[in-house]
Amino acid sequence: MAELRLGPLLRYADGSSATVWIEASRPCVAEVRCADGSGGTTRTFQVAGHHYALIPVTGLTPGTATPYEVFLDGTRMWPPDDSPFPPSAIRTPADDDGVRVAFGSCRWASPPAGEPDPVGPDALDSLAARIAADPEGERPDVLLLIGDQVYADETSDSTRQRIAGRRDLDEPPGSEVADYEEYTWLYYESWLDPEVRWLLSTVPSCMIFDDHDVIDDWNTSAAWVADMRTTDWWHERVLSGLMSYWVYQHLGNVSPAALAADPLYAAVRDTPDGTDLVRDFARRADAEPASVRWSYRRDFGRVRLLMVDTRAARVLAEDERAMLDDGEARWVREQALDAPGSYDHLLVGTSLPWLLPHLVHDAEAWNAALCRGERGPRWARIGEKVRRAADLEHWAAFPDSFAALTRLLAEAGTGPQAPASVLVLSGDVHHAYVAEARWPGDAPDARVLQLTCSPVHNSIPLSIRVGFRFGWSALARALGRGFRRHGRSPRPPVGWRKTGGPWFGNQLMTLNLRGRSARLRLEQATADGGLTLVDESELTSR
Repeated sequence: MAELRLGPLLRYADGSSATVWIEASRPCVAEVRCADGSGGTTRTFQVAGHHYALIPVTGLTPGTATPYEVFLDGTRMWPPDDSPFPPSAIRTPADDDGVRVAFGSCRWASPPAGEPDPVGPDALDSLAARIAADPEGERPDVLLLIGDQVYADETSDSTRQRIAGRRDLDEPPGSEVADYEEYTWLYYESWLDPEVRWLLSTVPSCMIFDDHDVIDDWNTSAAWVADMRTTDWWHERVLSGLMSYWVYQHLGNVSPAALAADPLYAAVRDTPDGTDLVRDFARRADAEPASVRWSYRRDFGRVRLLMVDTRAARVLAEDERAMLDDGEARWVREQALDAPGSYDHLLVGTSLPWLLPHLVHDAEAWNAALCRGERGPRWARIGEKVRRAADLEHWAAFPDSFAALTRLLAEAGTGPQAPASVLVLSGDVHHAYVAEARWPGDAPDARVLQLTCSPVHNSIPLSIRVGFRFGWSALARALGRGFRRHGRSPRPPVGWRKTGGPWFGNQLMTLNLRGRSARLRLEQATADGGLTLVDESELTSR
């Protein structure tokens, strides 16, 4: 009998349809049955000996909350008979509903129940507990997980023990994951957490990768890639990372209509074993990044979300370095400017912050100039070492891309049909803050803000607390100007000021978007399993 190994995850949801992702123990027919008679059925597909299904659910009624069950070969597998949680439900928005968007990044899997947690309470566990305690109360309409959903390079004790039972940890890559099978263990460990499993079954989610989903500093520079390709383990690691991301995260980001037109998805479903097809796709994605698009767009009523790939889409040659290749940059621009006046809020999800503390921004721009050769080959070698050691790889480290994104955000926020807000949602830096952009000339009509929230569940070293507090100070700004002068770097094309934070803890931000109003709430997980309010502010008032 087929069993439910992982899931269900409620992924895409609109007014009348949804997709539900599952992993089963064997080939089977997977079915979602909703309480109102709607639902959907599909057969599983196979990748690397594992069996998956993305079940399309149709016939839903806008503005409703419909409990659902999952059946495998006709036998109910979800919810479990002994589930302590309310029924999982698919909530479909009505046309006039506002949208609540919760987001965060950087989540280590929580340890098993009863074991001490070295990094404190998990914000997703806390969110699940609050929703379960009041199923009819306020909850996110969508959860954005914007990077480092799993840590391929920082495994738990239990995962290291499993790896040690399979291969020699003294051989590279040691206790890091090596292949697709070991990647599946990361997802089991992360998504089988009871609270998180239930949360992801009842709140739709959008995801995008960051570096730790593959390895720290992934694609930081051309020299870094060249070094990694000299090892005998990297090729399998990066292909397995991209394959597992496509299966576990990317497919659920895609609308049913786009999935129906996806030749790879159709081919994988039409063959008894899609491993080679997905592996060939991952090989092409690694060798020819411009041939694959991981970025995507979602519209939630009058809220537009662009989730932007800032890892695999990079151009790394120093003389043409860019965060996004030309095709990706055009796509982002087209989506941001499409049908002006049709949305009240533009959300740009990018795992790496656009606006950083001023000292960090200037240091990254300086480093980019050194690596480009502005101060000669000796400084270029020093710059590459510093870049890797200090993780200098955010938008500021790609000056032309930073300037292009800045121009695009201003253009999208300007004119009689401009949205009320243009909000850049990011994580990565293990703390939270709000920064407002300020243009030297005519300002955009929309309010343009950087909203950064991280981690959901991870460590917050003292160096981060001290460094990022100092990074916003007047002295730090003066030091940054010194970096700019040494690197012969121009002033940034936009100014900005911190309007909230920095805040440190395991945390989530939630945007409440209704009409042309945007309200932000930051909450931190507490030791008693709750969420405490840290800050709340209206974003569309100046």
